[in-house]
Amino acid sequence: MKALTQQQVDEFHYNGFLFPLPALTPAETRTCLDGLERLEAELGCAVADADPKWRSHGHYHSRWIADLARHPKILDAIEDVIGPDILVWTSTFFIKEAGSETYAAWHQDGGYFGMEPKCSVCAWVAVTDATEEAGCMEQLSFHGQPRLLHHAPLGLKNSINRAGQTIMEPFDDTKPTAMALPAGSISLHHELAIHRSAPNRAKHRRIGIGINYMPPSARIDSDVRCMAMLVRGQDRYGHFDLANPPGEEHSAAALALHQEATDRYRANYRIQVEKHAARFANAAE
Repeated sequence: MKALTQQQVDEFHYNGFLFPLPALTPAETRTCLDGLERLEAELGCAVADADPKWRSHGHYHSRWIADLARHPKILDAIEDVIGPDILVWTSTFFIKEAGSETYAAWHQDGGYFGMEPKCSVCAWVAVTDATEEAGCMEQLSFHGQPRLLHHAPLGLKNSINRAGQTIMEPFDDTKPTAMALPAGSISLHHELAIHRSAPNRAKHRRIGIGINYMPPSARIDSDVRCMAMLVRGQDRYGHFDLANPPGEEHSAAALALHQEATDRYRANYRIQVEKHAARFANAAE
């Protein structure tokens, strides 16, 4: 083990989540805040109010996000739960403005990934304090038996998830765990972990960055060849087109790479929405 104890690894695989884990120094947290400030100054608005593409895959256009995705303390924890060969699948801003109604309904991250096997893990980085008042994530244990539940993209108003996806079948939501995180710490959750988050009732902006990691043995069940970034070890499978970290921030080359990665991700996402709906429709017949 590099970062976690065996007990922590066992807890992660039983519950589907683990928190809190120390990761960033105050200076590293400041680097993230400064990087976000530069991005929003360039966009002329908050990330949430810009084109949806700016919420995701920032590790292709900004070196500071790529550096965060390759942070040794984060990778050490990820290695302990998925192995030494690690790809970045996505990176996403999860920002709730102070006093906002932004929330997330119960969902699983991997509902529309199309990943086989379903093995990706999100490191959720708290850039500011993610308290219960600020609308931290609430997780449900999958008790060592992860399974994909039926989702629908409902386009829910104020949803922090772009499609407003939510679980459409009955499940036991009576014992959620509130994953409060101080700034600079991370949590881990499996793509099949069931979670939600409430609106931000705090007076500060809740800023989180979710980085989804996967082993290179994973593949995407669609004709779209998606992109990934190798951040540790080797890729012996070639299921993804690999991209290097960007050089100059928001350069023409970096922005073109970000657009390409985003376009491919969205194309696969649309396919997976249809496949998911068909799968559960067939199961109901």
